[in-house]
Amino acid sequence: MPVSLSNIITSIQHCINDNIDEVTELDRAIGDGDHVINLQRGLEALAKIDDELSILDWSPALMKIGMTLMSTMGGASGSLFGTLFISMAKAAKGKDLNSSTFPDIFMAGVESVKQRGKADLGEKTMLDTLIPVVNSLQADRSNTVPFNQMLDNVASEAIKGMESTKDLIATKGRASFLGERSKGHIDAGARTSQLMICAIAEVLTQ
Repeated sequence: MPVSLSNIITSIQHCINDNIDEVTELDRAIGDGDHVINLQRGLEALAKIDDELSILDWSPALMKIGMTLMSTMGGASGSLFGTLFISMAKAAKGKDLNSSTFPDIFMAGVESVKQRGKADLGEKTMLDTLIPVVNSLQADRSNTVPFNQMLDNVASEAIKGMESTKDLIATKGRASFLGERSKGHIDAGARTSQLMICAIAEVLTQ
């Protein structure tokens, strides 16, 4: 397992902490208000097993991440993020992690989140960030786009996907009870997903 996994976790923690007030306000507007607290709890749990993760191959490391998030985060987010990484771990088994294999591995994770959350693109959830990223990775692999350009495209698509949730009506979770009133607010899960993806892209670029 490359040592960069530790850098990635640290970078994500810093990114979430730097935006905690904004995300909390987003979640209070149309959600429960506890999304970022749950996410921080999961990230702290990952930081505590940093040494253990660093000696694992990619597949078991992703599995460990998924199981840890599922058991420590709580709420819908814990289940969804846990599912994402557990499914990625299964798809990564026996494979090297690189720009050729990762698009399919990530797609397997996102597909499992769609099934677990019974949601899809356009329903004002984290999937509005994740699905455009999957599509970007798949397209760039097909077109043999250079690695750093792939990362730039991923960050750009994550931001566009997150911003798209502002004009959507929520159909899932607590926000769905607001109906039309959920419009005008960015989804907190889409925002934190975008922040994490952009943080990862930045680490990998360096």
